[in-house]
Amino acid sequence: MARKPDLIASVRRRLVAEGNSARAEAQQAYMKSSMPYAGVAAPGVKAITRDCIAAHPLPDATAWQQLVRALWEGAKYREERYVAIGVARAKPYRPFRTMEALPLYEQMIVEGAWWDFVDDVAINLVGELLARSPKQVAPIMRRWSRAADVWKRRTAIICQLKAKGATDLDLLTDAIEPSLGEKEFFLRKAIGWALREYSKTDGRWVERYVAAKGECLSPLSAREALRVIGKRRAG
Repeated sequence: MARKPDLIASVRRRLVAEGNSARAEAQQAYMKSSMPYAGVAAPGVKAITRDCIAAHPLPDATAWQQLVRALWEGAKYREERYVAIGVARAKPYRPFRTMEALPLYEQMIVEGAWWDFVDDVAINLVGELLARSPKQVAPIMRRWSRAADVWKRRTAIICQLKAKGATDLDLLTDAIEPSLGEKEFFLRKAIGWALREYSKTDGRWVERYVAAKGECLSPLSAREALRVIGKRRAG
């Protein structure tokens, strides 16, 4: 793993060199982040991630996990954590994204504790793992849906956002149910988002679900769930 420090140092050098202080302040204020930004826009972060992966290939799953965790835990700038997620998601490392990676994803969700980190991990990493290993991951998502941690709950709700016709509706409803009465904005928004996305596949199912839940579903969740359906009808 001798190349790991080189990659991390390369990432930080690029972020500092390409950063913009005015953008950094605006990004930090927008994200309400205690961790500072270097001031690199999303396309720049993706380019840095891509270049560093190409320059420092990883030989196996252990090295991959170690690098992602080192980037994540040692981050000085918020963009370094974006790079960590980018390395985790990178196409060359898809074979490494097995059940053994789930504790790493959980760490990133719990420690990240904000939508910019959590949503990416939930949708693209946990969601991928669920699709590949549903019998193993679905029970874990059901447990997460009842967790004290808001972000694990949100993950359970939105992890099927890309599943479309392969959505496990039993899992989706089981993930939503424990949070129906919660006032937490990020849970209510997640419920609406998950239902809205599935409405693109089966709008009738979503309409029936929203109608069946009635006042148990918050106005925010219901409004978001029916947004696409309403636009289609209006159009």
